[in-house]
Amino acid sequence: MSVSALTIGPHQVRPPVVLAPMAGITNAPFRTLCREFSGGKGLFVSEMITTRALVERNEKTMRLIRFDASEKPRSIQLYGVDPATVGKAVRMIAEEDLADHIDLNFGCPVPKVTRKGGGSALPYKRNLLRAILREAVSGAGDLPVTMKMRKGIDDDHITYLDAGRIAVEEGVTAIALHGRTAAQHYGGTADWDSIARLKEHVPEIPVLGNGDIWSADDALRMVRETGCDGVVVGRGCLGRPWLFADLVAAFEGREERMRPTLRVVADAMVRHATLLDEWLESGGAAHGASAEGDGGGREGESRGVVDFRKHVAWYLKGFSVGSEMRKRLAVTSSLAELRSGLDELDLDQPWPDGAADGPRGRTSGNNRVVLPDGWLRDPYDCAGVSSDAELDSSGG
Repeated sequence: MSVSALTIGPHQVRPPVVLAPMAGITNAPFRTLCREFSGGKGLFVSEMITTRALVERNEKTMRLIRFDASEKPRSIQLYGVDPATVGKAVRMIAEEDLADHIDLNFGCPVPKVTRKGGGSALPYKRNLLRAILREAVSGAGDLPVTMKMRKGIDDDHITYLDAGRIAVEEGVTAIALHGRTAAQHYGGTADWDSIARLKEHVPEIPVLGNGDIWSADDALRMVRETGCDGVVVGRGCLGRPWLFADLVAAFEGREERMRPTLRVVADAMVRHATLLDEWLESGGAAHGASAEGDGGGREGESRGVVDFRKHVAWYLKGFSVGSEMRKRLAVTSSLAELRSGLDELDLDQPWPDGAADGPRGRTSGNNRVVLPDGWLRDPYDCAGVSSDAELDSSGG
């Protein structure tokens, strides 16, 4: 399939593939790993950065926005609910040359975000959305501003078409739509038809599709079925950073796909843990920001390996690894312990087609969306939303 490059301001993203920001996942080490597999092609977005924490120069936040020298363009995702604070954060990024692209988060469905009126709850308040976008675009100068959103709060409060028009009118460069409501979280099946409808509704700017892309062929099918200009991949790459190699091949019209043996997967696991270790030890995140605990821990314990533990089950999905060994690998505390444990496995196992493919990560759905009191009474009333509603921590 021949797909043109995705244009985001002055940046040409070829192929049009974007790594979705995921809290605690898409830190600099994971972005590096995905970029290595993609050959440097695509766009890789930071973890969610909270505007309040950024303007207050929170130590953890300032470290989370450090980019590797090879990351071009540097892409930051911001979360905020107060237009003035968002404006300050965007101007800070532009004036201090902290990034090359700013993405705004209007898609997060987690309660600690929506109860403040943020994330996927915010587009319901049309005037508030407009005010935030206006502040962001005006403050960004030459930096392109994009946004990521969901269909709406629930099936009775669908907002994406209105939000799309507001975004176009306020100068947003591109929109990514996750084809689920906030109430769905990550359950059920993503509604790709909504992506097609948004594309028809806002033909002026690129629309990217997100939701249920578990393989490169899914990405091609989404583009074919919806007419979207590119794809945003999140949970599909958990424990599979080489998915970006497949995506590049697919969009370049090549048939090859990575089906790594367990040996290749084990090497990727150690590489990932090593990158995390180097990043954390060099001050890439505040003590305890990504690792469990306060950065102290047992003598000889690797902070990077401790942080890597959450990835173990995703990497090993589908392979023949006993439950006891899975548990053991999930509590390793050093690179040597991780490597030696992996070396005890049958590393010549082929890629387990089917068993290792498909959905991964969170799949819960049909959740009650936690909202501020009276949030749904009037979609145009923004009373009660202020800088006090901002989260004070970044990265989830």
